[in-house]
Amino acid sequence: MCGIAGIVRADPGAPVEEVALRRMARALRHRGPDGYGLALDRGAGLVSTRLAIVDPVGGWQPMRGRSGSVLAFNGEVFNHPELRAGLVHHGWIPGSTSDTEVLLRLLERQGVAALHQLDGQFALAWWEPRARRLTLARDAFGIQPLHVAPDSDGSLAFASEAKALFASGEVAPAADPCGLAEAFALWGPQAPRSAFRGVQQLLPGELLVWEGGSVRRERWAPTAAGPVREPAEGLEALLRRSVRRRLRADVEVGAYLSGGLDSSLVCALAQDESAAPLRTFSVAFRNPRYDERAYQEEVARALGTVHHVVEVAERDIAEALPDVVRHAETPLVRTGPVPLSLLARAAREHGIKAIATGEGADELFWGYDLLKEVAVRELNTRDPERARAMVDGLYPYLGESAAYRGEAWTRSLLQPPAPGDSLASHRTRAAASSAIRGLLRPEVGATLDAEAALERVLDRLPPGFAGWSPLDRAAHLDLVTLLPGYLLAAQGDRVAMAQGVEVRYPFLDRDVAAHASALPPSRKLDGLRDKVVLRELAHGLLPPAIAERPKVPYRAPEVSPFFGEDAPGWVAELLSSDAVSAAGLFDPGRVATLARRAGAGRARGVREGMALVAVLSTQLWHRELIDRSGPEPIETAAPRVRLDLTIHEPLEEAV
Repeated sequence: MCGIAGIVRADPGAPVEEVALRRMARALRHRGPDGYGLALDRGAGLVSTRLAIVDPVGGWQPMRGRSGSVLAFNGEVFNHPELRAGLVHHGWIPGSTSDTEVLLRLLERQGVAALHQLDGQFALAWWEPRARRLTLARDAFGIQPLHVAPDSDGSLAFASEAKALFASGEVAPAADPCGLAEAFALWGPQAPRSAFRGVQQLLPGELLVWEGGSVRRERWAPTAAGPVREPAEGLEALLRRSVRRRLRADVEVGAYLSGGLDSSLVCALAQDESAAPLRTFSVAFRNPRYDERAYQEEVARALGTVHHVVEVAERDIAEALPDVVRHAETPLVRTGPVPLSLLARAAREHGIKAIATGEGADELFWGYDLLKEVAVRELNTRDPERARAMVDGLYPYLGESAAYRGEAWTRSLLQPPAPGDSLASHRTRAAASSAIRGLLRPEVGATLDAEAALERVLDRLPPGFAGWSPLDRAAHLDLVTLLPGYLLAAQGDRVAMAQGVEVRYPFLDRDVAAHASALPPSRKLDGLRDKVVLRELAHGLLPPAIAERPKVPYRAPEVSPFFGEDAPGWVAELLSSDAVSAAGLFDPGRVATLARRAGAGRARGVREGMALVAVLSTQLWHRELIDRSGPEPIETAAPRVRLDLTIHEPLEEAV
């Protein structure tokens, strides 16, 4: 796992300065604390910071191939031993055991068609000097990030994270209203947008080819195959193979254990496939409302893992939020990424560089309550009496609060969507940001349209999407919005790589995903029983109480960390009228009203909690990434390095 970045010029006589690449490396040093490398060519330069997990000695990047092309690669090719064996069979003699070398050889032999052979998670930059062609690609699920910033003169800068673009001096940081609207409505900017004007993300499964200053973008892989209605067999074998491959490394691989079904199942399979006891890591909360340690410890005892618990208090969340926002590079509407950053830090302190987790199962095997809502509404058209009886089974973790029960609650859940509305299942999620929009300055609010942010999703949906079943549509929307835009980004790659930890996702395996797509709906959701096929598999691997444990969304405290005696000084500072006015996004008077309610303990609802986190994180985002971003001075720069003389050094020497 690494951070990658680079710059290409339409005019080969226009130099790419080494000092700019070094600044980009410095901005990405958290993604690759073990060292860095750079390569320079006429009008082009690539840089990579390295987290050494596979072949620590021979896997340095950028890597130069036999044809002279150069690869900078962020991620893992989990089936690289099998691919290497095939290449060796045809006469290739590898010089290392790294997956980077295998990928580079495949690209030189087959071009971008090689991507279809990969079982992995990646973002890559492949430079072909003779053609002066740069190819960028991102994996099908969008696990690894990749940003680009095209210039009007035909130049292109790219980087794993936007902060490296700003550090290069090629791009000036500025807010993108559309990206911010998507962050508030859909919990994260949706590729190709980012939160910054002039900075784009590659879509999951997208290919960008730059040649001579012109850019071509196309999809090399769909995010999902769409609904397939044929039976599929062998889920346990597929998951075992996926887990086994994701344990491949020259360092120890650990696992996150939340106490829920998905991570517990990954841990059970990983323990079975590990030669030594698996090390597991869990977040526990000092606040009992959010704490799940009893379930985590039950699974750890049953599996016999070496278990580590990170207890998080409210003050920990408030103190860590500024760093998390800086790495997430977007405003947040939930504090959930913060404890996961602290968890990654603990894993790294225990010597773990790579970690497996259960993300992706809810999207593929239909675990979200939102899908149950869709199913109940569909049932209401055929059997209203049974549908009404099922409503009380939704959201059991919300308790018996009158706000979540009763006739009005039932009517709202059973209300049929507007005919032909392909986005109906997700309008409530977008509507939940209404309290955020109510805090914006009127002139800003007019540009941050949550409804328009949701409608833009239609542009990226597969042909025939409107004809899919309501459940298939709802599941796919989560797969292409919440998963890459928030869960794999702010809660996944960004907070883990901030600590130098790579996250691996066994459920986000191409064969596992194809199997899930081929399952009949009842094998994923039967009434209100979710992830049916996973629960059946879990009964042979986990305690029965865990195998049948209802889905409980991961949550962290959202209001209490930022008020009271333990609140850090930055909270009052950034909520002050002067600071809010200076950032120019929110109305100081409206923010002050919300802050008073929160400080008095009266802001208890989900929407007010989201609004408060949105204001705080946006203020932090503006301070950390708009006001403070830009090129950093570096006192010395080594002589320019030719393409065939790439250099690799420890980061502390380089920057």
